[in-house]
Amino acid sequence: MSTPLVEARGITKRYGPTTALYEGQLTVLPGESHALVGRNGAGKSTLVNILTGLQPADEGTVRFDGEPAPPLADREAWRRKVACVYQKATVVPELTVAENLFINRQPLNRGFISWRTLRTEAAALLATWDVHVDPEARTADLKVEDRQMVEIARALSFGARFIVLDEPTAQLDNREIERLFTRMRALQDSGVTFLFISHHLQEVYEVCQTVTVLRDARWITTAPVAELPRQALVEAMAGESIETIAEQAVDPGDVDHDAPVLLEARGLTSPSYQDIDLVVRSGEVVGLAGISGSGKVELAESFAGLYTPTSGTAQLDGKKLPFGDVQASLKAGVGCVPRDRHEQGLVSGMTIGDNATMTVLNRLGRYGFVGIDRKRRVATELIDRLDIHTEGPDQPVSDLSGGNAQKVVMARALASDPKLLVLINPTAGVDVKSKESLLARMDSAREDGTAVLVVSDELDDLRRCDRVLVLFHGRVVAEHPAGWRDRELIASIEGVDHG
Repeated sequence: MSTPLVEARGITKRYGPTTALYEGQLTVLPGESHALVGRNGAGKSTLVNILTGLQPADEGTVRFDGEPAPPLADREAWRRKVACVYQKATVVPELTVAENLFINRQPLNRGFISWRTLRTEAAALLATWDVHVDPEARTADLKVEDRQMVEIARALSFGARFIVLDEPTAQLDNREIERLFTRMRALQDSGVTFLFISHHLQEVYEVCQTVTVLRDARWITTAPVAELPRQALVEAMAGESIETIAEQAVDPGDVDHDAPVLLEARGLTSPSYQDIDLVVRSGEVVGLAGISGSGKVELAESFAGLYTPTSGTAQLDGKKLPFGDVQASLKAGVGCVPRDRHEQGLVSGMTIGDNATMTVLNRLGRYGFVGIDRKRRVATELIDRLDIHTEGPDQPVSDLSGGNAQKVVMARALASDPKLLVLINPTAGVDVKSKESLLARMDSAREDGTAVLVVSDELDDLRRCDRVLVLFHGRVVAEHPAGWRDRELIASIEGVDHG
């Protein structure tokens, strides 16, 4: 067996009390495409950061071609070993391809940049790796697939032959994905080795020879792709045997199919999703699941007034739902817990009472004035209703723990007695007790006859839903009624059981 091009052993990384990776391991052989898979929080990003020299491991070793990894401070040495092409571009969009290829190392003539030499060397580099891009093109004008190839060519120009591709297909259509895979195979034939990170498991079987699975910040298995059936791969990621999954199955909920329709959407289309038809009845909780880039978050945010679809219509309780206007959506009866409580959910300089009542100020007074006593009373009722642990409504919201801060965001969404409650990652970053409390509020909304949409990467959140719709590349590709098994839902989310 040849010397591994990359070998990581016993990699452990902690951030305070959190263990991001424990005794992780990876062995990548020269010339192969090696897949690294795992659900969110599995430890993939942590391992990549250590493999690319961005962070040190607390324990463990990394070797390249049998030799120890360079010192962390020697960035030039790391560039000669490994490069990562991220989902988010690292090129400078306003510069040309040639300028990006040789940024900070432009050829000089008497102390000045030699533009002719720069273009000549860029053209030669692109030709060497069969990248068909104009060196003088502005990088911002390139298609995503061409931008990725420019980043790969730049990495190869430093001497690196190990390239990490982090979700490279997230922004590509099927034809572009196939072209990328063709280029990857050609580069492999030229001696380039890839670490391929993707949530689209069918792509692992198309382009990779070996797969490593991480789960719950630990290494689970490494196996030849040809010897690992898809069902076994999903089970390795989910962490359960078929027997355990069967015992786990949740009993289907009793959905009242005669309950009035509150939300009805037809043909909703935007750059993030296509032809979405959706019906949610009074007292029904519908989950939206999918990988990053599936369109699930953008769809939910459209109902909350953050986006305007390019086509399609939606009605809430028989009236046209306004798009692209948060205030109008609120007045129409939409309550929302946004995806990020820090950036979108809370005003950190204000009190708990101010944050909790922000959506109902018009009910707290007349002629534009807010009654202080009335606001305090409403805020106190919300604090009690959500079991927010606080000294009172006048306490700064910035003093709260993550779980209690999220309860404030939930309280504000519920304060307006919405007809439609949109919950986006409602239990992200909260402790177990707060998580259960937040999910109990979702159950209460259902009992009150509210229509509820839940977007989450957490299976426990989705387990409370009457049904879960799975989006993949912007389209609804599967629907799972309550009682689904983890393996089945994960397979749909990861794209295993559909094209």
